[in-house]
Amino acid sequence: MSNPADWHKSSYSANGANCVEARESAYGADVRDTQHREAGHLSFDRTEWSALLAGVRTDR
Repeated sequence: MSNPADWHKSSYSANGANCVEARESAYGADVRDTQHREAGHLSFDRTEWSALLAGVRTDR
């Protein structure tokens, strides 16, 4: 079981209700829906997570 403190929301989330949460590690990242945490999470390896962040930063 993960520590709830490991998960964080984007600082761009206006009210924190309609967003996703992420927890990052040396291996990549896990992402889950804030409103449906019990549904589980998606896991991305470092390469996938880095590509996603790079795409978001360049608005692709």
